[in-house]
Amino acid sequence: MWNKAIELSSKSHPGPVVHISDNPMDEGKLLIGFESGTVVLWDLKSKKADYRYTYDEAIHSVAWHHEGKQFICSHSDGTLTTWNVRSPARPVQTITPHGKQLKDGKKPEPCKPILKVEFKTTRAGEPFIILSGGLSYDTVGRRPCLTVMHGKSTAVLEMDYSVVDFLTLCETPYPNDFQEPYAVVVLLEKDLVLIDLAQNGYPIFENPYPLSIHESPVTCCEYFADCPVDLIPALYSVGARQKRQGYSKKEWPISGGNWGLGAQSYPEIIITGHADGSVKFWDASAITLQVLYKLKTSKVFEKPRGKDDRPSTDVVDEDPYAVQMVSWCPESRVLCVAGVSAHVLVCRFSRQEALAEVIPMLEVRLYCEMNDEGSPEGEQAPPLPTPGGSSSPQPFPLQSHPSTSSSSSGGLRDNAPCLKVKTSPLKQPPGFQTELVVQLVWVGGEPPQQITSLAVNSSYGLVVFGNCDGIAVVDYLQKAVLLSLGTADLYGSSDPHRREPRSPRKSRQPSAAGLCDISEGTVTPEDRCKSPTSGSSSTHNSDDEQKVNNFIEKVKTQSRKFSKMVASDLAKMSRKLSLPTDLKPDLGVNQEGKMPAAIYLDVKDNSFSPSRSSSVASIDREAREAISALHFAETFPRKADSCLGPCLWVGTTLGSVLVLALGLPPGEEQRLLQPVVAVPSGTMLRLKGAVLRMAFLDSTGCLLPPAHLPWREHSIPEEKEEKEKAKKRRPVSVSPSSSQELGESQYAVICSEKQAKVIALPAQSCAYQQNMVETSFVLRGDVVALSASVCLACFCANGHIMTFSLPSLRPLLDVYYLPLTNMRIARTFCFTNNGQALYLVSPTEIQRLTYSQETCENLQEMLGELFTPVETPEAPNRGFFKGLFGGGAQSLDREELFGEAASGKASRSLVQHIPGPGGIEGVKGAASGVVGELARARLALDERGQKLGELEERAAAMLSSADSFSKHAHEMMLKYKDKKWYQF
Repeated sequence: MWNKAIELSSKSHPGPVVHISDNPMDEGKLLIGFESGTVVLWDLKSKKADYRYTYDEAIHSVAWHHEGKQFICSHSDGTLTTWNVRSPARPVQTITPHGKQLKDGKKPEPCKPILKVEFKTTRAGEPFIILSGGLSYDTVGRRPCLTVMHGKSTAVLEMDYSVVDFLTLCETPYPNDFQEPYAVVVLLEKDLVLIDLAQNGYPIFENPYPLSIHESPVTCCEYFADCPVDLIPALYSVGARQKRQGYSKKEWPISGGNWGLGAQSYPEIIITGHADGSVKFWDASAITLQVLYKLKTSKVFEKPRGKDDRPSTDVVDEDPYAVQMVSWCPESRVLCVAGVSAHVLVCRFSRQEALAEVIPMLEVRLYCEMNDEGSPEGEQAPPLPTPGGSSSPQPFPLQSHPSTSSSSSGGLRDNAPCLKVKTSPLKQPPGFQTELVVQLVWVGGEPPQQITSLAVNSSYGLVVFGNCDGIAVVDYLQKAVLLSLGTADLYGSSDPHRREPRSPRKSRQPSAAGLCDISEGTVTPEDRCKSPTSGSSSTHNSDDEQKVNNFIEKVKTQSRKFSKMVASDLAKMSRKLSLPTDLKPDLGVNQEGKMPAAIYLDVKDNSFSPSRSSSVASIDREAREAISALHFAETFPRKADSCLGPCLWVGTTLGSVLVLALGLPPGEEQRLLQPVVAVPSGTMLRLKGAVLRMAFLDSTGCLLPPAHLPWREHSIPEEKEEKEKAKKRRPVSVSPSSSQELGESQYAVICSEKQAKVIALPAQSCAYQQNMVETSFVLRGDVVALSASVCLACFCANGHIMTFSLPSLRPLLDVYYLPLTNMRIARTFCFTNNGQALYLVSPTEIQRLTYSQETCENLQEMLGELFTPVETPEAPNRGFFKGLFGGGAQSLDREELFGEAASGKASRSLVQHIPGPGGIEGVKGAASGVVGELARARLALDERGQKLGELEERAAAMLSSADSFSKHAHEMMLKYKDKKWYQF
């Protein structure tokens, strides 16, 4: 009891016990530290206190010197007191590591509490005193610190997060020997840091574990399973060569555990895009998660140096380089990254370092001139909400513009990109190297809209992206814009939607466009492109024209400030990258089990907006049609075609699927000389809801992935033989054989928010159709390979995961998995091959799941082992003289001290272990006996049948458990029966 440990004259309670440890040299002496400042050295043999040490300040931790003659205490006023064991009157030394030393012998100013201290000794030099906390109260806003005191030097190591605990790693585990510390493990609130004590400056070890996927906030995720075998080693090799400054040169000092070896070991890669513009590649094979390589896309752009440079990035103030989506071809290693500043980077993988004199850049001008009104069918889902807020017109075809920013007389920006590409030579390390930058430009004072879809094809050498203004097709081999069209122009004359010109209230007149003839009442694209002096056919007099011009200038002057302010605010709100974690309850399922009609979740832009229902006001219907899905394929572009050709399939948020026919020059040499042609084919298909995903099957139902080229190093000059091989090398095309071209067909699989359709090609007839959800909508749909077949996997807003067979669209699985509790889940959820899926469950955690039975069966083997046995190092020698004079370590048999012989029997309130009958057969026999007794009792006592029935079920469960345990024990015996001793 506490009153036996303290002085008899002391009547006050000493407070909680904050420390307890034994003397390193004598296990019979126990050091007990109380919070109030009292420390007691208790003798276990005599059961009394040998010494008592008292200090005025509260104690937080105590640490021994290895010889057992001294110990050090940390206190709440930021002081450290060192005590001799045999001198309890006062401390030998009192220091305040971070306190200001005052003159005239006064005590230093109080500091914050020292929460923990460790005292480690070395043979060759001064001891190490390591502590957390103790900073001066004057250091306001300073980050948490760990202090290392060695001799006369004091190093203060700042940490990113609060220190939870730390532990010093030493050469020996024995506390009665020189510890020889070499590293400190620091557990932070959100990280684990190891500090090297053997090198000058105390650098940290490079962490091999992915403890912080959110080094910069994660903004997008992609998951690739069954990748090429050589891909992970290639990424790891270039990632290991990346410069890492400030880290220790030694290897990670902690080891232990073994990876599991599952039955299936196919390569899996996770790609994460981040708010700072970086892209990380992770090895996710089996259950591992290891960072492979990091790409920084922001290095391509000039960073704003002052306020004068900021207008170019005022669309996104916080994170202008943030990654919005990624398109990757693992076979050819071509990577496309789209950012929130309406920019796209095309990167190729190379093992060689490259020096780019100038990064090629293309500027694309997309601008809306039409408003979208509802579909005649009235069944479409709403489009993606635009970052600009209110609707604006559809674009008309315009080519790319030079990188020169112009402004109108009113000061509106025009033809200017949001970011500025570096003009100086850029040294690109091995890995993904930027080949081309494509940027959307401002039009008439209106910023470019965010990119909502992205696709790349290495066989065609094309990258395509779209937004709510239209679509752009870029040839990244010839560095040219092939097509820049608005969605309305993709339809041509078969546009099913009613589109009206924008009102002047919503219009921002581009500075380059001339005034149109308002007397005719209609405006053609040709008229829009004309300048005021390029042959206008106006017939009214100059006075009327001047009045009209004055009126328009007044409208522009009055609305420019307001519209620009509103557009800027809405853009900032919609492009903000913070991922909300809470969602209102009424955004899920209502009381009737139905999804609310006026709520629509945008998968790409990740925001809720009012849907187009009959009850919504007309102003809510004035949102533009956006490009929501893109897919390259070698298929039939038109209904009457009999041969295959390269195509681009385009899906929109209004449920339309349009096809663009691509004309590629024959041969690899002609590909770089002749232009590629991309024209709308006139094919149009319709579905309910926004189109999410498209894929193609052959006549037997096998998946046809897009054609691709195999990867080869472009920076190394080729020999003649290699050039000949390159000429003969064809793209890896998955098009059908010649017999299929003549008589057999393909299937196009199209998944939207509401339904899925399988279209037979080239007839373009609906072979199968499935309305997947009635009261909800699909957030993510993917066509994936699973168990030597393919299926359509969907994740719905009501939390269900569903799979459908292909091409028959027969329901295979419908499981309630996860309710839509926050937007982050819907934003990052993605399926991949072999029954795998993942999503970002929080800003710092990736959740991976499987719906594959094979993976579930092998999960235990995949988990691996956490601990591995390690031989205990040899104990330090006691020495003859130390043993003779009693200076060495003294052991104590605590069983003799605390066993029943010395202390008597334990209290009845203590838990006591009573061993049962041994062996599996005994357990099975006991369980069988219980079942029999219960059966007889049930016949004799009918009135207690219900309770006995419950007991019978439990006993049966026990029997089943015993059988299972016996089976597993037998399997374990068979597994290790034939192993030699050196195999364990």
